[in-house]
This record gives sequence, C-alpha cells and structure tokens, in this order.
Amino acid sequence: MENPDNRDRMTTLSQVMERLRERGIHREFRMNEACEMKYEDSEKNYQPDELTILKTYRFEGDSNPDDSAVLYVLEDNSGNKGIIIDSYGAESNYPGHEFDTFLRDIPINESDEYNF
Repeated sequence: MENPDNRDRMTTLSQVMERLRERGIHREFRMNEACEMKYEDSEKNYQPDELTILKTYRFEGDSNPDDSAVLYVLEDNSGNKGIIIDSYGAESNYPGHEFDTFLRDIPINESDEYNF
C-alpha cells in the first residue's frame, strides 16, 4: 500500500492483520476443494449475497511481483467478521475461476472504520 502522505499508516500485510486481530477479526473465510465458501470452524456454506466486503487492502512487493497479496475484510449476515487473504496477479491461492467469480459477486460496502 503506497502512502507518501502519511508514513505512519499500516503498510504491510502483517501490520494490518495485527490491527484487525486487536479488533477481534482473525478468523478466515476460505473456499474449499468443493468450491464452498466456509467460515473458519463453521460448517456453513456461504453464498456471495450472504457476505459483504467491508475493506480491501492490496500489498505489492518492492521488487518481486510474486509478493503481491490482497486482504479482504468481510462480514456475514449474522455479523461475523473475518478475512480472506489471496495472492493476486498471475498466481492466486485458489485454482480455477470459481473463487474469482464468487468474490466478484460479493456486495461491497467499504467502511472507513478499517482505514489504518
């Protein structure tokens, strides 16, 4: 996250994850091999309209494009908050198009609450 105006802001994935953890957001939403989106330690199978993206952070490596990652902060319809972490660019953590399609279908409601 490039930020020439304010160098005190969070600039690394680990810094943002720690700040989120301090707010109680540490569980992950993950797509399994059957292309089902699950919340960590839950059996619920989510559909995109049951989730909302609250914030998106993009991180780029200084010299290596393989260091690029994106972190999404999400909330489900029950108020559970969690994260999705994915590599972006040529390589994703999820093979196939199902993850990308699922992600594109999640409504976005960016919140200033997560501007670190």
